[in-house]
Amino acid sequence: MNKLDAKTDHYRNLARTLGYRSRSAFKLLELNKKYRIIKRNFFVLDLGCAPGGWMQVSKKLVGSQGKVVGVDISNIDEIKGTHFIKTDIYYSQNMDNLIKYFGRKIDSVICDISPQVIGVRSLDHIKQIELINKCVQIMDSILSKNGNALFKVFDGEHAQQFKRDLKSRFIKFKATKPKSSRKSSSETYCVGLGYL
Repeated sequence: MNKLDAKTDHYRNLARTLGYRSRSAFKLLELNKKYRIIKRNFFVLDLGCAPGGWMQVSKKLVGSQGKVVGVDISNIDEIKGTHFIKTDIYYSQNMDNLIKYFGRKIDSVICDISPQVIGVRSLDHIKQIELINKCVQIMDSILSKNGNALFKVFDGEHAQQFKRDLKSRFIKFKATKPKSSRKSSSETYCVGLGYL
C-alpha cells in the first residue's frame, strides 16, 4: 500500500469508527477549527449535503440552539436534530422557502456539491462551476451580513474567476486544501468570512 492509499484509508476508516457518513467530514472539521466558519447557535445551510457528513459535523458545532438544513437532489438518511430538503437547487420555489424555514437570514452557507463526474476533468469542472455559481446565488439571498461561507471548487479554467467573485463578497477570503483531501484531488476549498 502506498502512502496515498494509506492516507485515504485512514480517513475512511476513521469516519467509519466515529460514525461519520463520509471522509469529507474531516475536511469541514479541519477547516472549521482554523477559520471558525460555523459557531455555536449558528443557522447553517448545507448545499449538496448527501450523504450527510457535513450535516453531522455542523449539528455538533451549532449545538441544540442552532439549526442545520441540508439540500440535495439525492435522498439521505435522517440526521437527528437537522432538517433535510430533497430538491434540485435550480427549483427556485423550494429555495425561496428556506428563509421561511429558518425564520431569518442565516449565519453560514457550506457547499461541498459535485456533479455526477464522468472522469473528463474539463467537463466535470464546467458542470461543477455551474452548480456552485447557482449556490452562490442562493447564498446571496439567505446569508446575513457578516455571515460565513465554505465552497468546494474543482481546479480548471473557471476556478480563478469563481474565487475572485466569491472573494469580492467577503471581508476575508482564503483558498486552501485541507490535509484530509486526497493529494490527487483537483478540489480547492474557498473560505469567506464576513459577508458584505
